[in-house]
Amino acid sequence: MNILVIRFSALGDVAIAAIAIESILKSNPDVNIWFLSKPFHKPLFNQNPRFHFIESDLKKNHKGILGLKKLTKEILEKTKIDAVIDLHDVLRTKVLRRLLNNKVPDIYCFNKGRKEKKNMLNGITSFKKLPHSVSRYLSCFKELGLNCELQNGPWLMTNKNQEIISNKKQIGIAPFAAHKSKEWGINKITSLIGELKNVEILLFGGGQNEIKQLVEISTQFSNCTLVAGNYSFKEELEIIAGLDLMISMDSANMHLATLVGTKVISIWGPTHHFLGFGPLMNENLIVEIDRKEMPCRPCSIYGKVTTSKQKECATNSMRNISVNTVVAKIKSVIN
Repeated sequence: MNILVIRFSALGDVAIAAIAIESILKSNPDVNIWFLSKPFHKPLFNQNPRFHFIESDLKKNHKGILGLKKLTKEILEKTKIDAVIDLHDVLRTKVLRRLLNNKVPDIYCFNKGRKEKKNMLNGITSFKKLPHSVSRYLSCFKELGLNCELQNGPWLMTNKNQEIISNKKQIGIAPFAAHKSKEWGINKITSLIGELKNVEILLFGGGQNEIKQLVEISTQFSNCTLVAGNYSFKEELEIIAGLDLMISMDSANMHLATLVGTKVISIWGPTHHFLGFGPLMNENLIVEIDRKEMPCRPCSIYGKVTTSKQKECATNSMRNISVNTVVAKIKSVIN
């Protein structure tokens, strides 16, 4: 069976999708996966003769309706597609589903659970743990009668980078997130690094503004190495795989560490892992203010805050997490 799987973005969501894909391939030896995404995401997947990565160029060759028609034609020329699974469900993928209709026997789209997440966030329903995004992804494949058991990690087998080696414990720190509300703050990150004297710190981030801030931090501490901006994405994954521990916000780096089997301490404020985006196998390492102390949490599903009430909750939920709390959690992991 040839299955076309679509997930264009974002990085963390594609990393989660990679977990589902690896589980499907391991559990179903007769399945071939054709994964449609941005070229940047290719290193997230293992080399496998039954896995095929299809690169999309949504800014040029595959832009707009005509571009998506061209993309559809290219896909159908590669192989006979037996089923399509849309793990994104946005305008582009809706168009692709329409274009593939009548050309592919089965087309499925995963359920994002928007309504149940909003109802829980707004207090309409009781606060409980919702299905993880990986479970939602895998449920799509169940429609095809496949074995959808989540396999044990690590899900991405990658070489550990030999360029950055140390006799000391190595801890990665990724201070940033797509939404500012989910960031603990550079001042606290700096204070945290000051407490970690007998370990090697590796700094992760992306974009010129983030790299500039990380450069400033790295110059303050002799035990800091700047990874951001100095390595390819594939090399960064290899470096993460070699870490003793990653410290991240509720962000893509949290899922990247999970994907390669590295323990990750994640710091949560306005969002909550009960909504389905937690770090698999690492939820016991989450640092957060308990809802008994801050019943306003979560005040956002993804980190977008607009009202003054949401902004106040987001700010306080991060501000109230102390450096000592995170240090204690680190010591419990690397001792």
